[in-house]
Amino acid sequence: MREDCDVTKLLLIILDGVPWRNWRRLFGNLEGWVEQGEARVRRMRSVLPSTSASCYASIHTGLPPQVHRIWDNADIRRLEFPDVFSELTKAGRRTGAVTHSYWSEFFNRAPFDVVRDIEYDEPGGPITHGRFHTMHGYGQANQMTPSDYDLFGTLTRLCEVKGIDYGILHSCTLDSMGHRFFHDCAEMDHACGHLDAVLAPFLHRWRQAGYEVIVTADHGQDARGHHGGTGEDQRDFAFYYFGDSPLPPEDEVLHQLALAPSILTRLGVPVPATMTAAPFLKG
Repeated sequence: MREDCDVTKLLLIILDGVPWRNWRRLFGNLEGWVEQGEARVRRMRSVLPSTSASCYASIHTGLPPQVHRIWDNADIRRLEFPDVFSELTKAGRRTGAVTHSYWSEFFNRAPFDVVRDIEYDEPGGPITHGRFHTMHGYGQANQMTPSDYDLFGTLTRLCEVKGIDYGILHSCTLDSMGHRFFHDCAEMDHACGHLDAVLAPFLHRWRQAGYEVIVTADHGQDARGHHGGTGEDQRDFAFYYFGDSPLPPEDEVLHQLALAPSILTRLGVPVPATMTAAPFLKG
């Protein structure tokens, strides 16, 4: 990794489809860090529709679906707007992604070619180092989600071998479990607890390596395993922050559209004019 202690480095960990109540009930390691004062947690609210691909596009462009025009999970294309990857690359920063293939299609090229795009290292970016999965064949009876342990290991390798300044990891495990079992059940209790336990040692390692870390979701999920609409359980989720920037008051609900400009501000990169939400992280 580069020997530059003045450069802020940040990792964004997105655990797909976890509602606010399950974060606060079931993620004992994350809540333990909050209790010990090493992390802070706020409530965040997604865009509408609270659909996965719509939220992914908004997380990195800072634009609502009504502007970027990703209405659901069926219309996946290369987006034409400035985004976190493109702005960081222009500023000379190294980026990494360990995510669903939709992120590669939105922010690098589309359509996704599984041989060409499953793994790439492209200094010109926008995504410098990409490691992707497709979940091809996914359904209620066949989850097709990669192991989160493997995903965390892959991101850690990008940090320690490639020296990325910004990395995003996206896991669909809990979203898939929620669609299958719904959220008030023993299976989901165990799945959330297990993911929290698997994440903890990696999070400690990333912090020891000098990274600030955000752990959050793209949207929530209601008691019937649904999201996309306006219900609080469908839209609201937790935002855990391990870092030095001040945050808004605890009673203020953060909005997803402010995440992209906040990341760029924290990393010292100019925010493009298309990202109009006020950043809640400081540089």
